[in-house]
Amino acid sequence: MKPGDTRRVEFPALPLHADASVRLRASAEEIFAHLDDHRRLSAHMTRRSWRMAGSRMAVHADAANARAVGSMIRVSGRVLGIRLELEEIVVERDPPVRKVWETTTPPRLLVIGPYRMGFAISPERDGALLSVFLDYALPDSGLERWLGRVMGAWYARWCTRRMAKDAAAHFR
Repeated sequence: MKPGDTRRVEFPALPLHADASVRLRASAEEIFAHLDDHRRLSAHMTRRSWRMAGSRMAVHADAANARAVGSMIRVSGRVLGIRLELEEIVVERDPPVRKVWETTTPPRLLVIGPYRMGFAISPERDGALLSVFLDYALPDSGLERWLGRVMGAWYARWCTRRMAKDAAAHFR
């Protein structure tokens, strides 16, 4: 797929789910503006950490910088010497309430397969509630499927919690 191409591969059901929520002392508009920058959402993957086996990924967005429906994001790198990559497309963007993106082709990842991810912001009296979610399937076969059964839920929880915690740290 080329940047801006809105064709998607339809995946079977995404039966697995992880989510994390955090209350922030900021307006829904401020939170959305901060998280609408995809580099901030994926910062946990671009920093070396033991959860990333000491590796990091590179994130590249199209000219719209993932701020429009149809925007493309490409993530690539190596973990434990294994090349990983995926392409995502923004499928919903409703400022300042919700944004959703999903993989466009089967991703080349170690513990999760195709996914749909996003966040929702609910205004509250003293700020807003941010909820980050990940609906996913396990990889199709091989070592990746086995690793997904063992570590997929752990990774999905870590990913959603990390995004929520990064937002909380920004608005602290």
